[in-house]
Amino acid sequence: MITFERRPDDYRHWRLTVEGRVATLTLDVDEEAGLAPGYKLKLNSYDLGVDIEFHDALQRIRFEHPEVATVVLTGGKDRMFCAGANIYMLGASTHGWKVNFCKFTNETRNGMEDSSRYDGLKFVAAVNGACAGGGYEIALACDEILMVDDRSTVVSLPELPLLGVLPGTGGLTRVVDKRKVRRDLADLFCTSADGVRADRAKQWGLIDDAATPNRFSELVRQRAEALAEGSPRPTDAQGIRLGPLERTADEAGLRYGHVEVSLDRSNRRATITVRSPASPSPQSAEEIFAAGDAWWPLAMARELDDAILSLRTNEPALGLWVLKTEGPVENVLSAGRALAANRAHWFVRETIGLLRRTLARFEVSSRSLYAVIGQGSCFAGLLFELALAADRAYMLSLLDDEDAAPVIVLDEVNFGLLPGVDGRSRLETRFFGHPGVLEAARERAGQPMDAEAALRAGLVTIASDELDWDDEIRLAFEERASLSPDALTGLEASLRFPGAETLQTKVFGRLSAWQNWVFNRPNATGERGALKLFGSGAKPHFDWERV
Repeated sequence: MITFERRPDDYRHWRLTVEGRVATLTLDVDEEAGLAPGYKLKLNSYDLGVDIEFHDALQRIRFEHPEVATVVLTGGKDRMFCAGANIYMLGASTHGWKVNFCKFTNETRNGMEDSSRYDGLKFVAAVNGACAGGGYEIALACDEILMVDDRSTVVSLPELPLLGVLPGTGGLTRVVDKRKVRRDLADLFCTSADGVRADRAKQWGLIDDAATPNRFSELVRQRAEALAEGSPRPTDAQGIRLGPLERTADEAGLRYGHVEVSLDRSNRRATITVRSPASPSPQSAEEIFAAGDAWWPLAMARELDDAILSLRTNEPALGLWVLKTEGPVENVLSAGRALAANRAHWFVRETIGLLRRTLARFEVSSRSLYAVIGQGSCFAGLLFELALAADRAYMLSLLDDEDAAPVIVLDEVNFGLLPGVDGRSRLETRFFGHPGVLEAARERAGQPMDAEAALRAGLVTIASDELDWDDEIRLAFEERASLSPDALTGLEASLRFPGAETLQTKVFGRLSAWQNWVFNRPNATGERGALKLFGSGAKPHFDWERV
């Protein structure tokens, strides 16, 4: 079973150092410490285990080192920044593992851009040696790319000429959309295995600046400090400790303090239940900070994030995730008021960031999401975002017992505090093209709505009374589980983000479509494909027909 929790004392591949406003993350991969047997992580290449450590290190910078405003990423081996994803690992992996590996690595890079955009945590890639494939994709996720000009170091995206595949964690999109590289130059760059040295890389826009080896450290220091100057992150705040998660796992599922996952493998279904806090949230920034990692929004977000990653990696056949909530509605709304009122405080801002990124994992997961709003539910405010992220929402209508009937409540959290992958609130995405409906929902904020009211407001898909409820839910589950998983992945990726694309939605749309397809083609992964034969000395055999 793959787990996603790490501690800095256990890192095998990264070193974290902090000096004032600047943290340095040095990639120095232990080639003997791959996550699975059968390959060595040579040339500072990475696998999922390396990226899990990277994800953990970024979380600790966010919460344990609030004084850090710039993170420098650099290589710890001589003349080597990062050679990208380990080719032998990819060649030996199943198709599903390759695609989900690419997804997690890209979410981590998206998280860097998310922290830069919303929270003022900036990133500098200090490319101090060869930087290829996924190594350059790490650099592309940074705010600035600085490169040593030693006449030998190059940056490259050589996946197509060497492996018959494509940069799977957003390389093509970031080159043209983010760095604005001219498309003919991007075409030349991405079809050459040789890469580009510093002078041409700067001319084309592939990097921001370069310096000779004796000036490189000073250039990195100057740029890191300059980026830190404009950051809203505090200069002298004390961080909070991220303690280990309280987590138990067995054949029945996963259990945390506020989240429970029940597994129904025979019906290819997982049920994720999120519980509201046991008491109202503290409302002052001082009391919230004093709660540390036990504060419910943070504790719940960490647990939910871990549960999503565990399900995606360890339970690929469970194609339907049922989302439920339990507990007092008012306590969820209390947490929402605390988040909204204290959003300028660094600790609350970072908690909002973690919630934002965790909810985004739902939206880009290749799983069907059904929200079930039954008796005892607390789909209100922050937790109603789960229902808004779902593909469908079913709500129980109790006409004869209004006091026991479930309700939903909108609050300020639902109107932009937690934008989705497309940069809009989930309500705005839900009512895309219908601004009047969105405004009507805004007018209902703070008002409890039963199933019929929620249905009229367009906030749930189906409202069913108690006589039909069990059959309605059962049939909905059985129908979804009977459909092609491949077709559902394509359907969901297409329907979840209507309207204009963002860099993130473009990356994930392509990952769900062409990366799935290209990785399955014999030109890449057949017995005589480029990925299979890499390093053997044999030339790949291509089917030359365009499809």
